[in-house]
Amino acid sequence: MVSKVTEGVKVMLESYYQPEYSNPINGEYMFAYRVTIENHNSFPVQILRRHWYIFDSNATRREVEGEGVVGVQPVIQPGGRYQYVSGCNLKTEIGSMHGMYTVLDMDTHRLFDVRIPVFAMTAPFKLN
Repeated sequence: MVSKVTEGVKVMLESYYQPEYSNPINGEYMFAYRVTIENHNSFPVQILRRHWYIFDSNATRREVEGEGVVGVQPVIQPGGRYQYVSGCNLKTEIGSMHGMYTVLDMDTHRLFDVRIPVFAMTAPFKLN
């Protein structure tokens, strides 16, 4: 698991290879990842947007951005947490992702960016 704290918001990630949804012969590797976001501030925050950078080990790079996370814009109260699971497909058995969330301080209406740390996605058969 990797984690990073930005302006009192902690983001933790772990990834899982999904062999049942992968087809290595065709260069299709599916990964799930679990994200836990904790609010260590004294004010509620809302996750408004996400922006991901996705890298395959063959130097392919993609960007994905949009509103919220998994179809919602969650509000996280002080001391609270929000967790979700999503997925990513790669063309290689090794890759990585990182990015940022655009977050709203619900007390002052100030927007700020929260960094999503780099995390690896590696098919277990590549680990020796």
